[in-house]
Amino acid sequence: MNKFKTLGLGILISFFLTISSNADSIRIGTEGAYPPWNSKDASGNLIGFEVELANELCKIMKAECTIVEQDWDGMIPALLMRKFDAIMAGMSITAERQKTITFSQGYADEVASLAVMKGSNLEGMDTPEGINLSLGGSDVKKALKTLTGVLAGKTVCVQTATIHQNFLDSGDVGSVNVRTYKTQDEVNLDLASGRCDAALAAAVAFTDYADKSGKPVVLVGPTFSGGAFGNGVGVGIRQGGDDAIGKRDAKLLKDFNKAIDKARKQGIISKLAIKHFGFDASM
Repeated sequence: MNKFKTLGLGILISFFLTISSNADSIRIGTEGAYPPWNSKDASGNLIGFEVELANELCKIMKAECTIVEQDWDGMIPALLMRKFDAIMAGMSITAERQKTITFSQGYADEVASLAVMKGSNLEGMDTPEGINLSLGGSDVKKALKTLTGVLAGKTVCVQTATIHQNFLDSGDVGSVNVRTYKTQDEVNLDLASGRCDAALAAAVAFTDYADKSGKPVVLVGPTFSGGAFGNGVGVGIRQGGDDAIGKRDAKLLKDFNKAIDKARKQGIISKLAIKHFGFDASM
């Protein structure tokens, strides 16, 4: 046999053996900088709600899993480049992201909120408590109108490449001076230091920071969900295809959905949510 054909056949066989041997090995990407969803302890170990949930889901799937740290703004590109097989990083399920990747069913709700430092003149704004942008209606219009007025000319800090930045950039709350940061930790620090008039993120990201730092950070205005804020948080997975890897991705989606169902029914998600968030955020 021609030596080049032999070499090519050897590479092909090795490729398929690698896929086969890694069939039950899953690499999961997370940020490690978005507590209490995911973060790191003093020793640099990944911890948080999603880290523990990922381990539980992997037990249910009887899969060997490795959790990989990845900067947020490179999360989806890294998934597409096959640095890992799935994302569990507080990533909300949105129509925009679904153009590029697919999602499992949601495993937790994530409501967004504005936060300010205690004593801010933005405290006490009169808005409905919970706003689902997907529903529309008078409450949504009232909340957006109020926010447009009170945020005019203000600096609102937000993590870059997030649903929260997308909302502020959409124009739904008028012209806002948006200041972006690489991580939520940086947002929290600049909010506490007075460089931001307000910040926007998941409500639990602010309450977690306030509890752990002792800083007088308070939530203001309504909590937001739906629309630009998505429909809960799910596992991000590459869109399946007809080749061997694409079929594995499609199977992985089914496996995660089954595992999430089982974890929900067994109360695992509720228990972890209460542990890390202080309330049951399971879907």
